Amino acid sequence: MKLLYPLLNILQIAFLAVWSAFWISLAALMALLTLNGNVPLMMARRFWAPMHWRITGSRMFVEPLPDIDWSQPYIFLMNHQSAMDIPCAFAALPVNLRFIAKHVLKYVPFLGWYMAMTGMIFINRSDRREAVRSLARAGERIRSGKSILAFPEGTRTRDGRILPFKKGPFVLAIAAQVPIVPIAIEGSMRVLPSNSIWMRKHPIRVKIGKPIETKGLKNADRDALLRQVRDAIIQLHQDIGGPGAVPEAIAERGHEGISRSTPPSAS
Repeated sequence: MKLLYPLLNILQIAFLAVWSAFWISLAALMALLTLNGNVPLMMARRFWAPMHWRITGSRMFVEPLPDIDWSQPYIFLMNHQSAMDIPCAFAALPVNLRFIAKHVLKYVPFLGWYMAMTGMIFINRSDRREAVRSLARAGERIRSGKSILAFPEGTRTRDGRILPFKKGPFVLAIAAQVPIVPIAIEGSMRVLPSNSIWMRKHPIRVKIGKPIETKGLKNADRDALLRQVRDAIIQLHQDIGGPGAVPEAIAERGHEGISRSTPPSAS
């Protein structure tokens, strides 16, 4: 029995690798045939994403959606618990999403190719100038009618609490003058912990909040907007059983995911 669980996990991981390779290859083919970048995103939402938690025996529960005009562009901001959050967001939101992701993901076979093909935004946070250019490209895509999803903590939590937020997504939201939609996820770190490749069965819950308007805001309003959105995500998170957040609201530059209130064992 001790060997059965690791063997099952290895088979699950192998299956998901083949599953992703198949759907990404098919999505690339459909994109070439249709000349439509939205087709691969639709395929990801409906077919690729749900298998990630279903293969573990887990279920995802999405709270009733708020009354939103889903045809409009938004910046969706979500707390970050696990690598499972990306497929969960794909499936939970009824829109085609582009992600703001760490630049290292572009070098991952199949996944990186898919992300580049569908117009995802890669950010190299170690290069400030390049990060600013990446955010500018994200703003252009939003203004052209595309929705973006980002994880403002910049990294995955280790203990379930929401971490301090980076300022970049809020600079982007104010520049684009589009609403921010807060999202909370809980349970994904139990399915796939941030420090492990072993998957487990556990329910995942997602709750989407009402849009927070940015029209008319200036750069001077950035920190107040950050706190408003973070408070909204904390409340959503607690509504679905989350433990809340660390006290610090704003991450120091170059210190994403670090909180003075996080014990050493959780960092």
